[in-house]
Amino acid sequence: IMMYSDAIPRAEEYARRRKLSIEKQLGGGIQGVVFSTHEGTAVKALIRPEFYITERDVYLRLKQRGIDTIAGFNVPRLLDCHDELLVIEMQIVTPPYVLDFASSYLDSPPPYANDPEIMVPWEAAKREQFEERWPTVKRVMSAFEAHGIYLSDIKPGNIEFGD
Repeated sequence: IMMYSDAIPRAEEYARRRKLSIEKQLGGGIQGVVFSTHEGTAVKALIRPEFYITERDVYLRLKQRGIDTIAGFNVPRLLDCHDELLVIEMQIVTPPYVLDFASSYLDSPPPYANDPEIMVPWEAAKREQFEERWPTVKRVMSAFEAHGIYLSDIKPGNIEFGD
């Protein structure tokens, strides 16, 4: 298992190979770390191969379908990726946006999607987090599902409204 500290040198190596300079950390979490570059792009180094593969494949699907907005929300465009370094380079988007697809599911819903013991409290928590915007978040999720992308890391920060 790769450690979080391993992701930063991989992001730096990717940047070196692409002649990019890393400017600042934009975000980070249990799946990876994201930096801005001097070219105005974002470089995300994923911690584990399965997170990288999922995120890369979601971005590839969006790119193949020419999608950069879904339900009125901006989605970062994939610019490049490196399978060995587990790094994705993408466009930086402004709100409203949806991002972070490392824990998404492609082509089938998560295995727990029909389990009320999981989904009822999950939806109650999300309704509380998003308040009156929960119907909009559900509409965004449905729009992704129409493309076979099932979002599971739904939280403020990954879905920003921009006001």
